[in-house]
Amino acid sequence: MEDLLRELAPRVLGALVRQYGNFATAEDAVQEALLAAAGQWPKQGVPDNPGGWLITVASRRLTDLLRNEQARRRREETVAGWVLPEQWLSPAADRPPADADDTLILLFLCCHPALPGTAQIALTLRAVGGLSIAEIGRAFLVPEATMARRISRAKHRIRDSGLPFAMPTGRERAARLAAVLHVLYLIFNEGYVSTAGPQLQRVELATEAIRLTQLLHRLLPDDNEVSGLLALMLLTDARRPARTGPDGRLIPMAEQDRRLWRTDDITEGIALITATLPRGVPGPYQLQAAIAAVHDEAPSADQTDWPQIVGLYELLLRHGDNPVVALNHTVAVAMARGPLAALPLLETVAADPRMSGDHRVHAVRAHLLELAGNPEAAREQYLEAARRTPSLPQQRYLNAKAGRLGP
Repeated sequence: MEDLLRELAPRVLGALVRQYGNFATAEDAVQEALLAAAGQWPKQGVPDNPGGWLITVASRRLTDLLRNEQARRRREETVAGWVLPEQWLSPAADRPPADADDTLILLFLCCHPALPGTAQIALTLRAVGGLSIAEIGRAFLVPEATMARRISRAKHRIRDSGLPFAMPTGRERAARLAAVLHVLYLIFNEGYVSTAGPQLQRVELATEAIRLTQLLHRLLPDDNEVSGLLALMLLTDARRPARTGPDGRLIPMAEQDRRLWRTDDITEGIALITATLPRGVPGPYQLQAAIAAVHDEAPSADQTDWPQIVGLYELLLRHGDNPVVALNHTVAVAMARGPLAALPLLETVAADPRMSGDHRVHAVRAHLLELAGNPEAAREQYLEAARRTPSLPQQRYLNAKAGRLGP
């Protein structure tokens, strides 16, 4: 039930914004329709057309909200002459719901150029990705209340922009594409490695990110970075069946049963990145996909081509100052050249204020110290990393690593 509602929510919101043109109020109406479904469907059964049911209920609620808003504005006389078009007040039940999936249009609408980049991403993660405001706040390292205000302002700017609910074209679409790709990347990452909570993975988010990127790829088949992002997602998500044990514990890549990896996704991802790389200077998503391909093609962890991965990370670092990329490069250097070569690189990453408090720095330091033959120091770093991550599966994994190194 939860997965179905999460899948349908952005489509229903897109349909309402197309029909009514009021983003903020439409989202409120969709949330109320989802609550109604969660209360009624378990007792009465899922309707034959659950999307149409949600659109009908949300449209009725939206009509009420718009009428109330109109009455309030008239009473206050602060906005003279704002009259809802008559067709906005027609009950949606009297019209067949639209069959089109408006999610991709909604995605580009959230990446409106009038919004700052962080607001574009936050709004899309909320409206399309279904992340909670608390989850988005953690992704941006800001308090939940601050993020709530940002998203509210973004919705009102969308409402006031007057933009038609339609797929942008030409230069306008190109201008929004980078933000769209970044949003899809963040949604996928939150699904593949949940930032907090009892589950390591949120499969519905990763699946939705892949679905949206596939839609985008069909729209823009010749865009190298769209192809690169789709390849990256497929090659990464292919490992999902082997990432957790029956009890939900985290299994690192080096210990995974590679027979469980989905070969169809790996084949498709490798074909995509192989066709894309020769078409010009590779962008960040293409390089990350190439790194994922090297991992997926290795018959075992010991046979991974770490020198090639180091070279790819060094190319990736040229695209921007990203401390997470630098941290991953450090791990690759350790695997290719040994932990002593990597430890000085790690301290440079650890000094970056953007990584302050990040558990991954301590986890990598613990791994390098363990490889270097210093189990006592490694144990302390594993415990520190466990204290810093809000993810319960990662806490259990890191504490277990520490436990194997001593009391």
